[in-house]
Amino acid sequence: MKIAVATQNIGKLKEFNELATLTPYDFIKLPSNINQLPAETGKTFYENALIKAKFVSDTLGIPAIGDDSGLEVDALDGRPGIYSARYSDTGTDQDNCLKLLKELEECKDKTRNARFKCSLVGYFQGKIISSSGSLEGKIATQFKGSNGFGYDPIFVVESGYHLAELKKNEKNEISHRSSAFLKLLKEIPLLFN
Repeated sequence: MKIAVATQNIGKLKEFNELATLTPYDFIKLPSNINQLPAETGKTFYENALIKAKFVSDTLGIPAIGDDSGLEVDALDGRPGIYSARYSDTGTDQDNCLKLLKELEECKDKTRNARFKCSLVGYFQGKIISSSGSLEGKIATQFKGSNGFGYDPIFVVESGYHLAELKKNEKNEISHRSSAFLKLLKEIPLLFN
């Protein structure tokens, strides 16, 4: 059973397929005729995920999953939040991380608390399912690790490692996206009934 993933981020698509190896679902990338997703005009992760899922499902005529996730930093009143992917002027992972580190230069350790949040929404012919997940941690002062993407190189998890230092299977055990995805998997049959 094919389910489209409403993302241009190949890293996210790979994560979904790794987590779904023992399921009957085939999470597919967007075809070339969808080269742009609709603007993320929602005010929450959930709203943005729904916008993307509905657009892709309606366009392709198959179930779709929309994902919106990001990083909330306590010292920055929850920023970058829903703007995580486009936080810097360029929107590259490197520049987003550098901007965040610059803003936190004056913060003490206790104010570097942060969390990754993920909202997943499945949509098909008016049916909606959703789930969410989060991962608590702190923002480091420097980059470490070469695995992962986004803010992974500057996000320190409870074990003391940067998320980008963990192997894929280690990250999948704790990540906000895997937590949300495993919950959503249980709801997916509702889209097909």
